[in-house]
Amino acid sequence: MKMKHALTAAAWLAVSGLAQAQIDPLQARSLAASCAACHGTDGRAQPAMVSLAGYNKNELVKKMLDYKADRVPAATIMHQLAKGYTDAQIEAIAGYFAAQKR
Repeated sequence: MKMKHALTAAAWLAVSGLAQAQIDPLQARSLAASCAACHGTDGRAQPAMVSLAGYNKNELVKKMLDYKADRVPAATIMHQLAKGYTDAQIEAIAGYFAAQKR
């Protein structure tokens, strides 16, 4: 009987962990707003900066994770900014920008 309770508890912990990994779309938009200073409102940047609107989500996630892990050099502050986000937050931000029209 103790084993059954332990398995049930483990299942609830796993499910709650998955639920926490999901980020609300409004929270993703709020996180993405911090990018506006350089990349423009909703990711539509001025010509001198990279626009993120419509950017491929998987490519953006890879770039952000590379900055976060110092795998690529950053000419800007991107490596510092990327380290401030969890992987789930990076996924949410990338999804937000991928959904925006160019």
